[in-house]
Amino acid sequence: MDKRAALRVLSAATLACTAAFALTACKDESKPKFQGVDVTGADYAKDLPLTDVNGQKRSLKDFSGKVVAVFFGYTQCPDVCPTTLQELLEVKQALGADGGKLQPIFVSLDPERDTPEVLKAYLANFDESFVGLHGTPDEIAAVAKDFKIFYKKVPGKIEGTYTLDHSAGTYLYDPQGRLRVYERYGAGPQLLTQDVKMLLGNS
Repeated sequence: MDKRAALRVLSAATLACTAAFALTACKDESKPKFQGVDVTGADYAKDLPLTDVNGQKRSLKDFSGKVVAVFFGYTQCPDVCPTTLQELLEVKQALGADGGKLQPIFVSLDPERDTPEVLKAYLANFDESFVGLHGTPDEIAAVAKDFKIFYKKVPGKIEGTYTLDHSAGTYLYDPQGRLRVYERYGAGPQLLTQDVKMLLGNS
């Protein structure tokens, strides 16, 4: 092969590499960069076939058009649950006019104590728009398993009392009902707000 032919091959290869790099860069730029863990396409946490505090069976489809934030806990939780619910309230407030497009859902892992009345009163301390879901022990266990949520009853010092050890993260769904982000506990309202805004604008 002479020098001119070799240069033509080299130039063609360089152009091909440049084009491939540009295409890859475009793809990377178009993909949302969430602050939390991107779980887009995950084959779990598909639905919430549980009952709300008014006795109505609910599903994720009921909240179409909103970013849905799902958190599991219990009303007598001393720190993790109230902290997370307060952060979700701050996110809603930070969204301003778009606050109504965020739907926090609190799933009780404590069917023994979290009656609909207790759950409703508890969530009202944060925001009356927050949805509380409950179910039978078997229903809760099935949903928790689908969401990869760990929980375990821990006996208290006084006979008959107990707490719950449980997973402490929040799942975010986009307005089309697709699971997109897992937010670790302690991320803070600012990072949560960024991801919610991204889902509202890039769903």
